[in-house]
Amino acid sequence: MSARPDEVHGAAARLCTRWKERFVDFQPVDDQGRALRNRQRPFATAADLTAEPEHELRTVVADLARGGASLLFDTLLRGDDVQTVMFRSYLLSALSLQGLRIRFDSDLHLPWPMLCVAAAPGAGEASLDTLFARFLGHRHQIEHTGDAYAWIGAPPTTQSQPVVSLNHDVRVGRTTRADEVAKALADGTLCTVRTTYEELIRDFERPDLDEQLMYFWCHGEFVGNAPEPPVLAIRLTDGIPFDGHTVRELRAGHRHGPFHPLVLLNACYAGVAGASADRAFLSRMLIEHGAQGVLGPLIAMPQAFAAEYALEFVTRYLRAEANAGRIAHDLARHFATRYRNPLGFAYGLHGGMDARLERTDGGEA
Repeated sequence: MSARPDEVHGAAARLCTRWKERFVDFQPVDDQGRALRNRQRPFATAADLTAEPEHELRTVVADLARGGASLLFDTLLRGDDVQTVMFRSYLLSALSLQGLRIRFDSDLHLPWPMLCVAAAPGAGEASLDTLFARFLGHRHQIEHTGDAYAWIGAPPTTQSQPVVSLNHDVRVGRTTRADEVAKALADGTLCTVRTTYEELIRDFERPDLDEQLMYFWCHGEFVGNAPEPPVLAIRLTDGIPFDGHTVRELRAGHRHGPFHPLVLLNACYAGVAGASADRAFLSRMLIEHGAQGVLGPLIAMPQAFAAEYALEFVTRYLRAEANAGRIAHDLARHFATRYRNPLGFAYGLHGGMDARLERTDGGEA
């Protein structure tokens, strides 16, 4: 294959920017090109888009699907040599199926659920449901591995009450359903709430830190010290950055400990989105030091949708309805089918497809 890693990373960054500019920041205008005041960024202010004009949604989603297919087949799998042609044909045949469990084992951390199969030749204008069905996140359960694997050791602790945590910036999402997510996390669980950097490092440094679900609700941005590439850092209420380097500092001596949570990192991958940013460093460090996997948005996610997604995921996961891969896949389809919203495809699993809640009280499905 002729694609260079930097070229693929650049194309992936452009696709994420495309979702932000074309969908999240979509702004209808009148005949004079003026923004409609009664429809300010309608795709970002609610999770339910069923009341939005079908033709607007179809036009924007078609553009996103075209970009997702181009990244996969015109950039990543570009080439005319026999081996590339054969591999591209095989992969297209496999991805065109439905309901597979796919692990992309690659050093290239790409927004796999946002990539698409190609449109059928001569299909004409596709319906919104047909467009949704082209996204890999709609078709399959997907996880990315390759640069980090869950620690092989003792299985996660089984508890009668799930042990969870809420790690959040209390100022984020006040007009969303964030409070309901907090209540869902605390319902029938042993829940630790952290709002500051000091609380995070205090507990991450504990050798006996043992949580089954660790939820982050906060801002994310890329920070770096040249010439090193920027890495994702999250900030709780006090604004002090917490990144993958911090995880390594605190957990390096406890790699055989009981720390095996699934981490729901509901923080925007905002800020620098260029090819030089290490988008996966924080999740990679969490996994290397014990986490089963990390689920999080692949773009700068609107808070309204992020809170709705988290409420659905947390509720289903704590009920032990299924493993994380199945729940993430079901939610991607749920928001697309019921609410006409493709943002569920913009959540990705870094490892953790098989992570599930284990309980001793018969709560496991």
